[in-house]
Amino acid sequence: MSRILLGVAGGIAAYKACLLLRRFAEAGHAVTVVPTPSALEFVGETTWAALSGRPVHTQVWADAHAVPHVALGRAAELVVVAPATADLLARAASGRADDLLTNVLLTATCPVLMAPAMHTEMWLHPATQANVATLRARGVVVLDPDSGRLTGADTGPGRLPEPSEIEQVALSLLDPSVVAAARDRDLAGVRVTVSAGGTREALDPVRYLGNASSGRMGMALARAALLRGAEVRVVAGAVTATVPGGAELVEVVSTADLAEAMAEAATTSDVLIMAAAPADFTPATPSAGKLKKQGDAGLTVTFAQTTDVLAGLVRQRRPGQVIVGFAAETAGSASELMELGRAKLARKGCDLLVLNDVSGGAVFGAADNTVAIIDADGVVGTVAGDKNLVSHGVLDAVATSRKSNR
Repeated sequence: MSRILLGVAGGIAAYKACLLLRRFAEAGHAVTVVPTPSALEFVGETTWAALSGRPVHTQVWADAHAVPHVALGRAAELVVVAPATADLLARAASGRADDLLTNVLLTATCPVLMAPAMHTEMWLHPATQANVATLRARGVVVLDPDSGRLTGADTGPGRLPEPSEIEQVALSLLDPSVVAAARDRDLAGVRVTVSAGGTREALDPVRYLGNASSGRMGMALARAALLRGAEVRVVAGAVTATVPGGAELVEVVSTADLAEAMAEAATTSDVLIMAAAPADFTPATPSAGKLKKQGDAGLTVTFAQTTDVLAGLVRQRRPGQVIVGFAAETAGSASELMELGRAKLARKGCDLLVLNDVSGGAVFGAADNTVAIIDADGVVGTVAGDKNLVSHGVLDAVATSRKSNR
């Protein structure tokens, strides 16, 4: 259990902070809510207290004997501000201390995450962008907002990311290595394309052959790359995981679609990560009409091999481009798994291969993963835990590989 302080600024997206609070609380974290006076115009103090099960702190002057403007920031292990309005960003960047929340931001020594939400024009205004740059330079982790429906009929960048997305980024910041990567923004300006999910190969107009991939690992990689400052494109097949806000989305269906989309993305990408689970085989001649049962007779299908997407990317590699492959293998032992990984790395020719054992249905759709990252010289590292944390281990290896490729 961690001590999280949830700051809420005065925007219409404050209602989403209720959902974020519930997610933190249901995960077992102790959450203290500090809303600004304007936030209370949108969601009342009673709601925050009921959802958190803890007292809500709204005034510098209340409980003065406990010195809340100092004590709250010191006690927190993580501060999350959602939504962070243009006004709150400006006041935090200038070091103001004119309400309890801005006092907390000046006294907190733990990681601070801000999730902006505002109208598009306000987000794109040079003053807001300068404030964000100032906060990031001081070590505050500021998410880019999502793009979508805003207040009224407006649409564009400035939408608060979904609570599930904020939660995943926030909890990953409880790991010091992730905090360092997010603050360094070592992938700033780097164009990263990540493939995710499974493909579907048509058997007839209503049936397909697919696999159990949820896309969760690919989305975690995209989320981690965004947090480290990258420009991210996600090429997604069949997924159940949520696409992180700020990422460009390209949707595909079959392995042939995936190959085409990745080849196009490769022309402008610095890093390609093939985390998708493409089918190795596809029906040679899909039926033009729906297949019908024929008495007790079974069905015989002839399959053809699909395009080798990863090998194709390696063949068209641009100078300095880093290509990462994934190998989901079933093996009887760790040594057999490593042997399979080394053989695939040599066969594909990518820079890095992320190797995991999916025996018994492990990994697919799960929150955690255990991987070995290998290159032509051997094991680069092993990482285990939540897929968001594993993703940063993979990106650490990518950053190292980029330096050696220059």
